Amino acid sequence: MKLISSLMFSMSSMAILMKHPISIGVALTTQTILMTMITGMMNMNFWFSYILFLVMIGGMLILFVYMTSVASNEKFKLNLMLVTAATTTFLTSMLFNKSEMNLSFKIKETLNFNSNNTKTMLTKYFNFPSMTIMMFMMIFLLLTLVVIVKLTKKSMGPIRKNI
Repeated sequence: MKLISSLMFSMSSMAILMKHPISIGVALTTQTILMTMITGMMNMNFWFSYILFLVMIGGMLILFVYMTSVASNEKFKLNLMLVTAATTTFLTSMLFNKSEMNLSFKIKETLNFNSNNTKTMLTKYFNFPSMTIMMFMMIFLLLTLVVIVKLTKKSMGPIRKNI
């Protein structure tokens, strides 16, 4: 967990030095993957992390299409100083976190939980404090689905008719 946190810190500190949209997109995707790993390990349930990852990748696809239309002719040059700084930061964080290298025992211990414990972990998403947020998200997604279906009707919407 400390290793992933240090990788997130190094990626966010290097994002300041990035200038090209592709490198910023790769950094954001890496940050998203690391964040989903941390939330999955903290909750002992990767469903929320999976949803977070899919939403972020969907947003990244929209940003990628936008940036390729804006900066289509800009050449991508690999910054050697940035690569060496990333490698140095990663190796330094690995040296300081030697206790995290023995993850095989912790992973086996984490995966050995029974189904009763799994039900307990899943119910915290549907208990009172987070129940209102969950219900709001469900209603919002349902209304968004209805609006999109109404917008894309063949007679009225922006999608072309089949001739």
